Amino acid sequence: MSLEDRFGTVKPVIAMVHFPGLPGRPRHDRAAGSAHLLDVVGRDLEVLQDAGVDAVLFCNENDIPYQLTVGPEIPAAMAAVIGELRPVPFGVNILWDARASLAVARATGASFIREVLTGVYESDVGMIAPSLGDLASYRDAIGASGVALFGNITPEFSSTLGTRTVAERARSASFLGLDAILISGPEAGVPFVMSDLRAAKDAVPQTPVLANTGVTARRLAETLAVADGVIVGTSLKVDGITWNPVDPGRARQFVDTAREVRAAPAPA
Repeated sequence: MSLEDRFGTVKPVIAMVHFPGLPGRPRHDRAAGSAHLLDVVGRDLEVLQDAGVDAVLFCNENDIPYQLTVGPEIPAAMAAVIGELRPVPFGVNILWDARASLAVARATGASFIREVLTGVYESDVGMIAPSLGDLASYRDAIGASGVALFGNITPEFSSTLGTRTVAERARSASFLGLDAILISGPEAGVPFVMSDLRAAKDAVPQTPVLANTGVTARRLAETLAVADGVIVGTSLKVDGITWNPVDPGRARQFVDTAREVRAAPAPA
């Protein structure tokens, strides 16, 4: 399925919906409970949908420090909230547990997950060494074959082990069947390296490549000249701070800019 079929447009804008801290994590507000999760997530979702984003991506961004394997309380809490809201289309990202993301996606009807799915990386939270073959078997076993796999090949807070280039990692990720390849900067809200985006897209013209961090309205024309879409979070927040609520004005400006860029004639 193409991005246009999945999201209803070419070069989609996928906006982040960041959960507050979830049960069992240091930032979780026990006193406020599940009602607080629903209020915060529901408010940001409403603002983003009013602005006209093409899709949203639910993420446990506030669960720092992140875990490579989460407990069952994390996907359970996320699924409960998403099930109350039921946006379409949407994706799920549980940092950094692809299996948990797939489980929530299957339970809630998400169309994609975003995770580190290929390669091996040293990171601030430990060694990230996904097993895509095992994940593919799990996806089939739980009846989630329609959930697309969006794989980050330059993950935040980490560096690749080995000497393969971005282009080589993109080609292997495409060969192994990822539905989209993501290019990130060094941390959330920090811009990616434009040469990495170009290298990945040149290497796999047949596979969608999305810009995954640090995307701004100001650089959207330059970004979408190469990328097949964007995932955006921080620049839509109040004062451009990751942990703040979504700013309606920033979200509307971003979507309006994206529509202008998509409508503009392609350069000769």
